[in-house]
Amino acid sequence: MSRRGVFFAIATGTAFVLAGHSPVAADANRLRRARPWAKVVAPSTGPARAIGRYKAGCLQGGRRLPLDGPGYFVVRPQRKRNYGHPNLVAFIKKLGREVDEAGLGRLPISDMGQARGGPTPSGHASHQSGLDVDIWFGRVPRSLRHRRLTRAQRNTIQPMEVVSARAKGPTKHWSSRVLKVLELAAKDDRVARIFINPRIKVQACKLTRGDRSWLRKLRPWYGHAAHFHVRLNCPKSSPACRPQAAPPKGDGCNALGWWFNKKAQQARRKNHKKYRKHVRTMPTLPEQCKKVLHRKRKR
Repeated sequence: MSRRGVFFAIATGTAFVLAGHSPVAADANRLRRARPWAKVVAPSTGPARAIGRYKAGCLQGGRRLPLDGPGYFVVRPQRKRNYGHPNLVAFIKKLGREVDEAGLGRLPISDMGQARGGPTPSGHASHQSGLDVDIWFGRVPRSLRHRRLTRAQRNTIQPMEVVSARAKGPTKHWSSRVLKVLELAAKDDRVARIFINPRIKVQACKLTRGDRSWLRKLRPWYGHAAHFHVRLNCPKSSPACRPQAAPPKGDGCNALGWWFNKKAQQARRKNHKKYRKHVRTMPTLPEQCKKVLHRKRKR
């Protein structure tokens, strides 16, 4: 296989761990209160609305992303997390077309959100208001590039890390494709920020020439070595959506030292521990979400 070729291979008999995330056990309270959201299998009626915060919200009138489209395919469909606000579905379809037209293969689409958003029993603190999506850096082998994948293939394809702490930078799965895809995603006006591994940001800062404005949206975060997490802006038609503060001005390259400075190691561990605790606990949802959860299903 060439360096620019297969980012991951079809494998059987291997356990799946959500790309870029360490397994995090939810507490009993979160499991109990999140379970109703996971059981709902269809969007609610009503106009599309992203409600609340990315980490404490829900989705009214969401859309389901088809399992296949130009430049993308959905993995792990049994999780039923391929729903989102129409803006998110449109963004993924547009990015897929651009990736396809640029000859960059197909994007594996991992978690978006549940049919009505809300908290998941495990795996994420965010992805609740229909505006977040995880996209793997990998591509399918050439033999499957133009075929509709079977359920077994969607469930056994494994993500591969393009950077690692052990390598202190790019792994053998890195190629110029990584930054090309990130640039296409970041230049969409609907995108608020993209979470990536700090070492990917280092490469982006080092290798980007010319227009560097899109680097501002690349936000270093724990994990995210095998996928990138896109977060959209609140839609104008969603008055109850609570936006996150915009990224600081500039390309953010001068702020990367904190992630690698030995003196900041204790602070990083403390922040990571706080984040993992947040993933395990149940947020307080907006009052509107009760109506969304129990509203009639969208037909």
